Amino acid sequence: MLSKLILPFALLVASASTLSPPVKRATCSGGQTTANEACCVWFDVLDDIQGNLQPLIKTFQLIFHDAIAFSPALTAAGKFGGGGAGKRMPVGPVDTREDPPADRVPDGSIMAHSDVEMQYAANNGLDDIIEAQRPFALKHNVSFGDFIQFAGAVGSANCNGGPQVQFFAGRSNDSQPAPDGLVPLPTDSVTDILNRVGDAGFSAIELVWLLVSHTVAAQDTVDSSMPGTPFDSTPKDFDAQFFVETMLNGTLTPGSSLQPGEVLSPYPGEFRLQSDALIGRDSRTACEWQKMIVDRANMLQKFEQTVLKLSLLGFDQSTLTDCSDVIPAATGTVADPFLPAGKSMSDIEAACSSTPFPSLSAAPGPETSIPPI
Repeated sequence: MLSKLILPFALLVASASTLSPPVKRATCSGGQTTANEACCVWFDVLDDIQGNLQPLIKTFQLIFHDAIAFSPALTAAGKFGGGGAGKRMPVGPVDTREDPPADRVPDGSIMAHSDVEMQYAANNGLDDIIEAQRPFALKHNVSFGDFIQFAGAVGSANCNGGPQVQFFAGRSNDSQPAPDGLVPLPTDSVTDILNRVGDAGFSAIELVWLLVSHTVAAQDTVDSSMPGTPFDSTPKDFDAQFFVETMLNGTLTPGSSLQPGEVLSPYPGEFRLQSDALIGRDSRTACEWQKMIVDRANMLQKFEQTVLKLSLLGFDQSTLTDCSDVIPAATGTVADPFLPAGKSMSDIEAACSSTPFPSLSAAPGPETSIPPI
């Protein structure tokens, strides 16, 4: 009889031990709920930018340019973080510690010190998105570094079929201008680009994952005569077309002539960066590039993972507040990868030696020019 009593009691204890305590939620002034009351301000920011700040594609570019200016090598050499890039110039709420780290990025320095960093060739054309975002950060008294990351996460969710990017808040506005030369240029060699992102802590395949953002990107300044020229035929969809179309044989010049950092395009109205073309065909990155075409769910997951890593460079994640529950849920569906109309598999320049390029069908109809965005 005793054994019969012990067994049900043991099961009861086991069941009780698996029950998680209820998660406490904070209710914000607008009625929204969040896991942390400190995140409530971001609902106000969200409402403001969704109604007043256009979902500019450059929000992705701004995340990268602010964050990749992270160089342990320069810091160790005393050329960055040791005063070599200039005196710290606090703007807005500052870090109250006696000597806050100067090599924490993304710290919003690209916005705080735009008078300096906008002089760098790699940041050409970002002044419009910086000046569009700055008033919102000041209005809501949030740091520039936080705002840049938040706007990027919201912009991701706003894309059709976009990823769900996490957002951590708590960066201060204490920063110094980043040195020139830390943001790769489209004229750089693959080796130079890999060395630069490697210094920042990213591998060759993680570079490919970061370039997923080019599926909803366009150029404005490589050829300033044709701003808004997209990198693939579906720039409003977060799909894998960028990875497909970069591997098509280049046959034409979308503008009047090729510019530095530009190579031949496969399609009217489509722009191809030299760096994208080379990375897609380089033995160190080509196979991972091809994987982005085969498995879109994997593509999204890798992008989310790597953007999170980028957003936390130089920071201890435990010191920041997870406000990811403020980011709207990503929605929408996109088509499976395809060849643009008028193209065939013979136009593909496959570069992965270990795996055949996936077989794709062409869209119906004649070849048409892709409109600018």
